[in-house]
Amino acid sequence: MRIGLDVMGGDFAPVAAIDGAILAQKELTRDDKIVLIGQETVIRSLLSERGCDVSLFDIVDAPDVIEMGEHPTKALARKPESSISVGFGMLKHKKIDSFASAGNSGAMLVGSIFSVNTIQGIARPCTSAIVPQEDGGCSLLVDVGTNPDAKPDVFYQLGLIGSIYAQNVYHLSNPRVALLNIGHEEEKGNLTTQAAYHLMKDSKDFNFIGNIEGRDLLRNKADVIVCDGFTGNIILKLVESFYNILEKRNLKDDYVNRLNYEIYGGTPILGVNGAVIMGHGISNDIAIKNMVLLGRNVYKAKIASKIKHALLNLNGGYIVE
Repeated sequence: MRIGLDVMGGDFAPVAAIDGAILAQKELTRDDKIVLIGQETVIRSLLSERGCDVSLFDIVDAPDVIEMGEHPTKALARKPESSISVGFGMLKHKKIDSFASAGNSGAMLVGSIFSVNTIQGIARPCTSAIVPQEDGGCSLLVDVGTNPDAKPDVFYQLGLIGSIYAQNVYHLSNPRVALLNIGHEEEKGNLTTQAAYHLMKDSKDFNFIGNIEGRDLLRNKADVIVCDGFTGNIILKLVESFYNILEKRNLKDDYVNRLNYEIYGGTPILGVNGAVIMGHGISNDIAIKNMVLLGRNVYKAKIASKIKHALLNLNGGYIVE
């Protein structure tokens, strides 16, 4: 397969992207090739400085850069030759099989929706994060920023999408889906979470186990934890800051190390017709490497087609026309 990587995206681009691509290339098979998308002269220069065989990669020139603070929609329109715009064009026309970037997250989301398009029936695409559990397992937190004002039917779809992703990429059998709330009881929470619970509680489309509280996040109470993107993003940033504090104090063990965002690489944009991976803006070479490898895994797991199939076969669920 052909894995597209935006070399110009991220706080430490292009150096981190090139170093990450070199690391990832060593873990790929002969059938896989990384396509480096960005300023060609810069890419060739950095590869040469590292003594890397340029023929190991395909290089696609994209002279413009969408900066981290630019307005996503305006930037995509004004900069058709940016690395993000070119990457999405290649993905749309199947010149690459997946596309990954640590660049402007808004541009990545907008580009996904308007290039490869949202899967029919999906109200809003979503993003996710891995939450390491104290017993050694992992849970999937959905959403972590894409849907800050999710409605009840969107919560239902988050449960469905998260369940499919957990099964096919993280190989969790019949994953337990829970709704993050301020109490375990059905009537707890605001009007939105109460309505979401009502939709989810009798679902035959995924294994809903009810509400969990914030204290349950790290205690392996659920495999997929559903919340709105506002709450999920706060949790994600809190976990990152907690890890940074522990690292500064030199407090490390196997569990603490698993809180490090670098080992997860990024998140797929779930609910679009393609394998699109969005990385953290502060991604270093290790995070970039893992972002590339995640793109390969998401593509090979055929997540988009499985979400489509699930929507066509909803058993009493909710689809937004």
